Amino acid sequence: MKRLAFFFSIILLANTGQSAQLSAATLNLEQARMLALANSRSLARYELAIRSSILDERNHLYSMLPSLSADYSASVSYLRAWGFENPIDTFNAGAAFSITQVIFQGGRSFIQRAISSIATESVRMGALAEYFNVLDAVDNAYFAVLEAIATLAAEESALQTAELSLSIAEIRHEYGMINPGDFLRALAEKESRENARNQARRNLALNAARFMALTGLTQMPELERIDFSIHEDLIQRLAGISDEEAGALYEKFFVILAEANPSLARAALNSQRAGKNLSLARREHSPTISARIFSTGFNYSPFGGFNTTAAGGISITGSIPIDFWVTANRVQRSRIALDSAELDFAILENSLENELQSALINVFAQAESVLSSRHSLQHTERHFEFVMERYRLLQSSVADVGEASFLLITSQNNLIRASYGFLQSLSRLRSLGALGDEQRLVNILMGDSP
Repeated sequence: MKRLAFFFSIILLANTGQSAQLSAATLNLEQARMLALANSRSLARYELAIRSSILDERNHLYSMLPSLSADYSASVSYLRAWGFENPIDTFNAGAAFSITQVIFQGGRSFIQRAISSIATESVRMGALAEYFNVLDAVDNAYFAVLEAIATLAAEESALQTAELSLSIAEIRHEYGMINPGDFLRALAEKESRENARNQARRNLALNAARFMALTGLTQMPELERIDFSIHEDLIQRLAGISDEEAGALYEKFFVILAEANPSLARAALNSQRAGKNLSLARREHSPTISARIFSTGFNYSPFGGFNTTAAGGISITGSIPIDFWVTANRVQRSRIALDSAELDFAILENSLENELQSALINVFAQAESVLSSRHSLQHTERHFEFVMERYRLLQSSVADVGEASFLLITSQNNLIRASYGFLQSLSRLRSLGALGDEQRLVNILMGDSP
């Protein structure tokens, strides 16, 4: 509930001009999240849905209270015994007051109130699920932009290497030191790397557009880089985690998921509501008894004046449904709806179990990939330097430089993808467990007490 109040208060910041201030400055991940939450139309719709559901809940509460009514009337006559008369002389006015209260309804009012309360809580859980969906989306968009920036930098570096190789090849080709095939290979390598650079620019533009659409910004700000060193201990632990430790982590996360996942909680609430609807359908066999207290307040006429003589009474009415076949049909439909809701809960629970297992496997694999691609990059960088030095000394060919350059850019891109993929997998785990505190997520993965 605190998280719901938090992000709804964030939505109110959308009109404060904060977006315009942040659009021209360096933006960090937390600020991007706030902007995305404030810009989310789906969260705004959930806010309206919660308010509407609360009003429905109040309506059910008010229906259980006594119903008050005040009746009034006025009349005149202009014709009597086929003769006209003065309407003022026949004016008559009166007022009455009554109170009606349902005495017995078989408990249907209390069940309806419980159903409306469950409906409100279900909408709140839907809003909480959407809250984490927005966080997931903006995190992935933020990381995608940074990944595209890093990839573009790597492609620019590879293009510079290809241009250097081509410039050397041009000089050697001019003096007949290499054959035309090697020169054409250097030219093709340069064009290939330029095309890859252009594709990287395109990917960056697309990811930036998605990020601005999520945050509501009109121009792309400079994004604050991620300090991967703060995740080093976590990467080292998860990359070398044992099967027993991985199983313990799964059990711990499954308990958290069962207790806090808003989608699962909403499915459970839907089952409860279906059960209440079944009880409500069964209560339609019960009779309804109502009591009404009424009194005449006053009466006025030109000749008699005001008459305040009190007159009133009490009436009790009741009704018993006898179309049992209709009620039996409603009960059967409600029972089917309950079975369907319970089946939906079981399906969602199984789906979330699989998703949790996949998310954990992914975070382990990404941590391993970070370490392996980091080591691979170290080796390929030394190999590339060695090949380039030999190329300057006419001891390596253009093909050797192209192969070394390809290995280098591949290793760089592998490390970039693994690093940001690791962050995205952490974000997914956070959403599955509805963990608002990211430090708690890190503590759980590190094996500390959550």
